[in-house]
Amino acid sequence: MPNSKCLGCQLANKRIETNTVYENDYVTCIMDIAPLNEGHILILPKLHYHDVDDLDEITANEIMKTSVLLTRLLKKAQFQPDGITVIQNNGKFNDLSHYHMHVFPRYESDGFAWVEPIDTTDAKGRLNETREKLVKLINEQLLR
Repeated sequence: MPNSKCLGCQLANKRIETNTVYENDYVTCIMDIAPLNEGHILILPKLHYHDVDDLDEITANEIMKTSVLLTRLLKKAQFQPDGITVIQNNGKFNDLSHYHMHVFPRYESDGFAWVEPIDTTDAKGRLNETREKLVKLINEQLLR
């Protein structure tokens, strides 16, 4: 259900004026008001969700299908990108407090970068141990 106090819900349900490029029963896609590059689009579910693990299966599928559609459109548009970035942030990194996925054209010279933190936990040295832990959790989840 949309949350009337949530900015993301207001945007997704057109309670606030947006530059909408696409919408269906589950999502609204709008131009980001602070674009990283021209053509930067946000996919917002019409119902209120905060994180990716809050999404129901139908909405999650619609978001992914829409990200494919937008990627194809951005490649066909006159932006001539070197690539497309599809990204979303969870928890305290979700600055909108409403699930949203970014889809935007990328260029070699655009300065956008993935900055990897210094690994102080030796995560690389424990890949097998971490894999085993995750496989166990996945198997437990599937048996529910």
